[in-house]
Amino acid sequence: MEDASILISGIEYKIKVLAENNKILFDENAKLKQQNSEINALIHLQQDELKLLKEKVAVLEVSKTFGSDTDRQSAKIKINELVREIDECLNLLNK
Repeated sequence: MEDASILISGIEYKIKVLAENNKILFDENAKLKQQNSEINALIHLQQDELKLLKEKVAVLEVSKTFGSDTDRQSAKIKINELVREIDECLNLLNK
């Protein structure tokens, strides 16, 4: 009978240790989930900011192209060339 009580005590101790480990792991899991959510939110904010910055860069590049008179003139020439090419393509398609 004494052996059975020793075995039961050992099992109870092991169960207690497992329960404590389970609680520690559960708390750590909850903490990691919270950190994951925060990081995902930060990623979304940074992606939105990156998108806005890319749009600003594009606007700045366009405004820089049309900044000086020589650049503006060369841009107009390029646009006219592209329009002529498009017209030629449309004429070929219509034939």
